Amino acid sequence: MKGICLLIITLLLSLYTRCQETGEKILMTIGHSPVTLSEFERIYKKNNTGNNVLDKKPVDEYLELFINFKLKVIEAERLGLDTLPEFKKELKGYRSQLAKPYLTDREFSEELIKEAYNRLKTEVNVSHILIKLPKHPSPEDTLRVYNKAIKIRDRILLGESFEAIARGSSDDPSAKSNGGNLGYITAFRMIYPFESAAYNLEVGKISMPVRTRYGYHILKVNNKRESQGKIKVAHIMIAVPRGSKPEFFKKAEEKIYDIYTKLLQGENFTELAGNYSEDPGSAKKGGELEWFGTGRMVPEFESAAFALERNGEFSKPFKTAFGWHIIKRLDRKELESFAQLKPELSRRIARDERSALSKTSLINKLKAEYNFKLDSFRLKDFYSTVEHSQTSTGFDIRRANSLYQPLFSFANQVYNQNDFFNFIQKFVTSKEYHSVKKFVDQLFNNFTGEKILDYENSQLEKKYPEFRYLMKEYHDGILLFELTDKMVWSKAVSDTVGLLDFYEENKNNYMWGKRVEATIYTCHNDSRTKELAKMLKNRRKKGYTETYLLNHFNTGSKEKYLSIENGVFAKGDRGIIDSIDWEKGITPVFEYNGKPTIVIISRVIKPQPKTLEEARGIITSDYQNSLDKQWIRELREKYKVNISKELLSKIK
Repeated sequence: MKGICLLIITLLLSLYTRCQETGEKILMTIGHSPVTLSEFERIYKKNNTGNNVLDKKPVDEYLELFINFKLKVIEAERLGLDTLPEFKKELKGYRSQLAKPYLTDREFSEELIKEAYNRLKTEVNVSHILIKLPKHPSPEDTLRVYNKAIKIRDRILLGESFEAIARGSSDDPSAKSNGGNLGYITAFRMIYPFESAAYNLEVGKISMPVRTRYGYHILKVNNKRESQGKIKVAHIMIAVPRGSKPEFFKKAEEKIYDIYTKLLQGENFTELAGNYSEDPGSAKKGGELEWFGTGRMVPEFESAAFALERNGEFSKPFKTAFGWHIIKRLDRKELESFAQLKPELSRRIARDERSALSKTSLINKLKAEYNFKLDSFRLKDFYSTVEHSQTSTGFDIRRANSLYQPLFSFANQVYNQNDFFNFIQKFVTSKEYHSVKKFVDQLFNNFTGEKILDYENSQLEKKYPEFRYLMKEYHDGILLFELTDKMVWSKAVSDTVGLLDFYEENKNNYMWGKRVEATIYTCHNDSRTKELAKMLKNRRKKGYTETYLLNHFNTGSKEKYLSIENGVFAKGDRGIIDSIDWEKGITPVFEYNGKPTIVIISRVIKPQPKTLEEARGIITSDYQNSLDKQWIRELREKYKVNISKELLSKIK
């Protein structure tokens, strides 16, 4: 016992000392666990300040809720729920998602978002000539293709037609038909290096060769204009399969003009689209298409759509590669504000190749922050090792395993040549890399970037208090859910004996009010109402059943004359029942909602408790609340709570 007491005292002293070292004030202790003033203040203010808080609570009231929450978390930790593999896996998954914004350069990402929005304001009409590169080009391949692009550019500058050269020299197959003209583009319509070159080039100018993953491009900007915004249209299409003979286009033209004539005569566009359009996806919706902007449709379709000036206006028939169309304008809107588009732009950038730029920017900043140092001489060992390891089938760099000298370091982390060898050997099976130095440098950049981001990831809780707090909330929240489910929610559902006992003790809390058992006879006109009333009065004597009455009154009629509804009704269940006196017997014929009606009340039921099945949902919920309160009482007896009233009084 003495040893246990000493251990507890030592633990409390260490916790107290740690709080003192960080300048934290202890608001309370729950059992042996201290809770700092800052932790409670942060959670209280997070949940009880701002205009959007629906249920603001006084400090004292919120403190009780907070203590109940912490008691459950502490109990879950005592039971070791935070050591279970399932818990660790779930928390790791949440952490991975929460860490993503911290593992990119957020300032740089913000600039990319602003850049994308500013580009969306302007649309660029651009032409290009593509000279392809092999998938893994050698330096000789790269130089050859670059020089070819330069020669093509020189020919254009000397006066040759850009369009003619594009048709004859571009590796983009579409150039043969469009002369290299891609039409108007906007942000995200092309890969990022191409997009940037187009937006940075003046109208009429010819770019230097622009490198992308496809090869080298020579760009010519033909025009720039303000954003057209987005438009919503419906269309009628008469399709013509690709490669069809001219007579097929002629037949489609005749069909579309017949439809156009019907429109001019006032027939409904939606109905015509449903009946005649050969675009199955939109025809069933009256031809309606999703909102679209620049670059989403073929140029002819886009031009015809944006040329319409008013909602409801429709175009003349026009032809595209897909057939003949008529378009009706449904609506149009300008480019949304930056605030409105920012979440979408952020998501698109995260999926776009420009996200790698933000990651690279962060890596460079972290290298400076963590004093990254590289021994360039020892990196050169890999150049020669890999170069001399080339075979006809790839690389054989097993002898690089002997390289073990320190290679680079940062933040007291040291990585040697062998660490890099273990990384690089996974990638040296390919024989398509022609430049050993470029190959090794690329892998080295990947390796150092990976290691420095891994280190940064491990430091997030230390560097960013808001991340640490958020992880604590997720940690505690998962534990709270798991233990509460076990002790309260699932227990209330599975504990049939306990639920039944709770019901028996509290069944007078679940009462039916006064009710009636009644049958409602509704006539859909008054032609046979007297006959029905007479038969209902004699129903017992004559043995008229409901089935007999329905067959008698509804036979030979397309529409039913009589409807019958049985039920037990409480106040508020049915307006017709509320409108009559609740006395046993049959009512005279009266009109309800314009229809002759007779109601028979067969029984008036006095107030009585609902059965367990009739109120199982609310009874189960109340039983859960009862279990929760009982559990909290037990936890408060188990873990003593001490609160600093002085510190509590300072919270506002």
